[in-house]
Amino acid sequence: QVQLEESGGGLVQAGDSLRLSCTASGGTLTSPVMGWFRQAPEKEREFVAGIMRNTGAARYADGMKGRFTISRDSAKNTVYLQMNSLKPEDTAVYYCAGRGSSWSIPTAVESYDSWGQGTQVTVSS
Repeated sequence: QVQLEESGGGLVQAGDSLRLSCTASGGTLTSPVMGWFRQAPEKEREFVAGIMRNTGAARYADGMKGRFTISRDSAKNTVYLQMNSLKPEDTAVYYCAGRGSSWSIPTAVESYDSWGQGTQVTVSS
């Protein structure tokens, strides 16, 4: 069974950068649409960015574009989230998610079918 796996999280200082990776353990990424979400303590899980793997078309949550960039490397079967100029309010568990339909890049959590376990990103001030 293919499982999504995130990596690349860690503890950084404000202004630093991190690149998160999402791969499929036990197989290949099959979902045509991949997304990154995050969940801070006592807050709801929120959409960060999504990408259509075949075209590279991307969508970002308001306020994310410019600091965050989603990309994919088909040869490496990996989806990335490059995060620059990190702020303490970016502290959260970041999740990779896959969507079986390729018609759009939705922002709703319930629109995604598969999820990774998450990777912690902590930004200190």
